[in-house]
Amino acid sequence: MRSCHSFLASSMAERLQKILAQAGVASRRAAEQLILEGRVEVDGSIVTQLGSRFDPNQVRICVDGQEIAAEKHVYLLLNKPAGYISTLSDPQGRRLVTELLQDIPERVFPVGRLDFDTEGALILTNDGAFAHSILHPSREIPRTYEALVSGVPGPEALRRLESGLDLEEFRTRPAQVRILRRAAQQCLVEIVIHEGHKRQVRRMFQAIGHRVLHLKRTAYGNLRLGNLRPGRWRRLSPAEFRQLFSAAP
Repeated sequence: MRSCHSFLASSMAERLQKILAQAGVASRRAAEQLILEGRVEVDGSIVTQLGSRFDPNQVRICVDGQEIAAEKHVYLLLNKPAGYISTLSDPQGRRLVTELLQDIPERVFPVGRLDFDTEGALILTNDGAFAHSILHPSREIPRTYEALVSGVPGPEALRRLESGLDLEEFRTRPAQVRILRRAAQQCLVEIVIHEGHKRQVRRMFQAIGHRVLHLKRTAYGNLRLGNLRPGRWRRLSPAEFRQLFSAAP
């Protein structure tokens, strides 16, 4: 396995023509022509190879001698309320999570999703390479949820969650499960999973005979909601950004 440092470095590198297009210099195709014509310099050296990759935050890029301003990458943690959809548009007219980010000038998108009726930790960014890297199945970054479920799962039901379940089109990876509070008719369960299939947690509990009444994701990897209120967001710290890549085993 590559080190955290090397994975992070490679994940931030993007194709030069894409960097130029994102900075508004030209379209992707026109940017390729600029590169082929030898009009693009990176840290003082002319680059003519299409597909060359660089981290725009770590190098100086010039076109015809003029330095370009690369789009600034932003990384946000939102406490998504229930009743918002984790996409950039919705034909049904439901509220979008991006509507909660009115003060962010950059065009960000959700990393993965939280279901419409689920609340909790959701990462948003404008960095496609970053999003792709942490969503890749090989990363196995843990997602921690608190599920209020009907009834009280017994030891055998909990062991099924911990061993992995067959849910039609896929089998879940082993989960970590513990009961936080219990009552006669319902209980609060913490469950940690390592993948993010649609409605996965709800389907897992349904498979063992318990309906999810309320679901909240309390952590994504090392990122925890803490005191972040529903509908509010904050920026990731540099330490959190780095630690997110070390969350995988």
